[in-house]
Amino acid sequence: MTSAVLSMTGVGKSFTLHHQSGTELPVLSDVDLEASPGECLVLDGPSGMGKSTLLKLVYANYLASAGRIRVRGADGEFLEVTEASARDLVRMRRDTVGYVSQFLRVIPRVSALDVVAEPLMEGCGADPEAVQKARDEAAKWLERLRIPQRLWALPPATFSGGEQQRINIARSLIKPRPLLLVDEPTASLDAANTRTVVELIQEAMSRGSAVLGIFHDQEVGAQVATRFVDMSRFRRSA
Repeated sequence: MTSAVLSMTGVGKSFTLHHQSGTELPVLSDVDLEASPGECLVLDGPSGMGKSTLLKLVYANYLASAGRIRVRGADGEFLEVTEASARDLVRMRRDTVGYVSQFLRVIPRVSALDVVAEPLMEGCGADPEAVQKARDEAAKWLERLRIPQRLWALPPATFSGGEQQRINIARSLIKPRPLLLVDEPTASLDAANTRTVVELIQEAMSRGSAVLGIFHDQEVGAQVATRFVDMSRFRRSA
């Protein structure tokens, strides 16, 4: 049995352009990929190579047109992502796969502190001690990512792009998961916060997480990569 956290076999993706008479737009073909605990695979190639599409296939934001995607949870059980029920996908995103996307999507009027603490609050119910513990941990992450304390009680929708990205990173990494997907996590950050994010990714790897990432800055990617994946291998032509 493979020790990989993520296994992709023969995965392909095409988009149907319904406003153009159903034209098929091929994006990816024959993706064979494995990521094991402690690895960081950096998806390499220029814009338009399907890097973000690949992450969204793993997270099941997109449905693969072909192939199999398997993710191994902390319990050692594999989930067939391409065949999973909605309930199984919710459980996968809660317990197995963290995703730092390029955009922060949160409920309006929820404080930054609670946005970051929310992954740890799942299952706490009304237990005040557990809720406070989650908020205390969230405060540590906000401090480490240099979010001023005066902003903690405010909704992140009012923050700058760089502040929102740091909230996104804290929310996605605060709960350890076997697989971490990161899509240009440092694109809006200054040098100091970029160094912190690199440290956080390295710490996740040291705890045994597998990482699949896209980095706009090649130097940042090189600091965390254990392997580079040439995306041109999987690029389809129309």
